[in-house]
Amino acid sequence: MTGPGIYTVGDARVACVVDCVLDSFTPQRLLPEWQDDDERLAGQMSGALTTDGRHVLLSIHSWVIWHEGKTIIVDTGAGNDKDRPYAPYFNHIKTPYLSRLAAVGVAPENVDYVLHTHLHVDHVGWNTMLVNGRWQPTFPKARHVFSRKEYAYFTDPANLTKRHRTSFQVQADSVTPIVEAGLSDMIEVTGDEVIPGFSFHATPGHTMDHASIILDSGGAKALFPGDVLHHPLQVLKPELMSVFDPNHELSLQSRRWALDYAADKNAICFSSHFPMPSAGCVTRVAEGYNWRFD
Repeated sequence: MTGPGIYTVGDARVACVVDCVLDSFTPQRLLPEWQDDDERLAGQMSGALTTDGRHVLLSIHSWVIWHEGKTIIVDTGAGNDKDRPYAPYFNHIKTPYLSRLAAVGVAPENVDYVLHTHLHVDHVGWNTMLVNGRWQPTFPKARHVFSRKEYAYFTDPANLTKRHRTSFQVQADSVTPIVEAGLSDMIEVTGDEVIPGFSFHATPGHTMDHASIILDSGGAKALFPGDVLHHPLQVLKPELMSVFDPNHELSLQSRRWALDYAADKNAICFSSHFPMPSAGCVTRVAEGYNWRFD
C-alpha cells in the first residue's frame, strides 16, 4: 500500500470506492450452514459484524485501477434511483458514489474501461444514472467489458424466474442502455487477456458465466474474484455457501480455484463484499486456507 487506501500491484495502483454497506443479513442468513461454535471461524467475524454483533457487514464497492495510463473500474455497485422492489436494500437508494470517485481523482468522463465480474444488481448499477427521466451512461467514454453469455441469459425471457427477476430489471436500466449506446464489449470468458494486463477467468456457480478478473502488472498479480467469495469465512471454510449461490458444486469448484490462485501466485485479493479494507491475502495453512486483511 502506498498511501491511505491505495494499493500497488506491480506498476498499477488500486483504490476502493464504496457505494453502500449492507447490515441487514445475520451470519446464518448469509451463510445458512455456518455454525458459531468454531473458534477459528469466529475469529474472522470480529471485524465483519455490526456493533451489536448480530449482523454481517457487506460492502458494495468498486475497485479503481490506474494502469499504463488508463483508468479502469471493476464493477460499479448498486447505483442510485434504481427501482428494486425485490431487493429492497437497493431500492431507490441515494449514495455519494460519484463524490467518492472524485475524492480519489476520478471523473466519470475520464474512465477508459469498466470491467464486470458478472451482471448482478450490485455490480452494474452505476453503469447508468438517471438524467431527465432517462438512463444515461455514467462513464460516457468507457468501454464496458462483460460476458456475452451472461447478458444473453439475463435477457432471454425463458430464464425469467423468481430468482432472476431483479437481474432482468438490472439489464433493462443498467446494461442495455450501455449496449444501445455502443459502449459494450461483450466477450467470451476464456482466460485470455482482454485489455492490457487484464484477463477474465471462468468461475461459474454464483451466476452461469461469472468471471474472476486477474491483473498482471510488472510481475505482480491481483485477483478480483467477484462473488466467488462473499465473506472471509468462506476462505477458511470454502464449503460454506452463501444464500446467493444457486449451484453449490460449481460455486465450490470456482471458490477453490480462486483460493488456490491467490495463495499460489501470492496475488492480493480485491474482494467484492468483504468489509473495509476489503483487500487482503490468502495463505495456505494446515486446515486449508487463511485470510489476512491488508
